[in-house]
Amino acid sequence: MTIEVKFFASLRERLGRKEAQLEPAEAATVADVWQRCTQQALPANVMVAVNQEYVQSQHPVQDGDEVAFFPPVTGG
Repeated sequence: MTIEVKFFASLRERLGRKEAQLEPAEAATVADVWQRCTQQALPANVMVAVNQEYVQSQHPVQDGDEVAFFPPVTGG
């Protein structure tokens, strides 16, 4: 199996893709997932969900997980 990675809204536009797949051995945490997919450190203001539940950057990932990255939410 694999880890399914999804990018939403402006992150998708900035990265030029909406999804990716990783082998479980390639990443231990959601921060690792971001690093492997973007070659950058995870920005502090990016929100992350694993299997549709919001988590912190050091949350572990496992085979079969869905990891979703969301840009910061702003309002006025």
